[in-house]
Amino acid sequence: MAATVERRLAEFRAARRSAAAAPRPAEPPGKAAAPEAAEGPRAAAEGPGGGAQVRPGAAAAPVWARPLLLKVLLWAVLLALFVELELGLPYFVLSLLYWMYAGTRGPAERRPSELSAYSVFNPGCAAIAGTLTAEQLERELHYRPAAGS
Repeated sequence: MAATVERRLAEFRAARRSAAAAPRPAEPPGKAAAPEAAEGPRAAAEGPGGGAQVRPGAAAAPVWARPLLLKVLLWAVLLALFVELELGLPYFVLSLLYWMYAGTRGPAERRPSELSAYSVFNPGCAAIAGTLTAEQLERELHYRPAAGS
């Protein structure tokens, strides 16, 4: 029993290493060059997640020029103002509702290679890694061996 588990663990680790070592598909040259040219030098300094990365030799933006910090400071100042006007709680609740609305994205804003957590919205109903399927649940409840082993 332990040998079977160890063998399956070794297979899983080997598959994960090979998946990590596999090269990712490159974008067509026309698509990769066009956004950088259109967005200017700021896009070149931003990383793949959209966050700014400091490049060697480039000056970092001063603390007061960071948009997130400015937004938080503006929100805090407005909160203090509304507290003085005895409207602090409604301002706070409306702020939370706005943050929830702003934090959600529509399907048009998804990157082409990004998969949805709901497999029915993915091409070919592809599931993301770690999704528990009905077949897997049934197999685990009945203690059947994995398919193909």
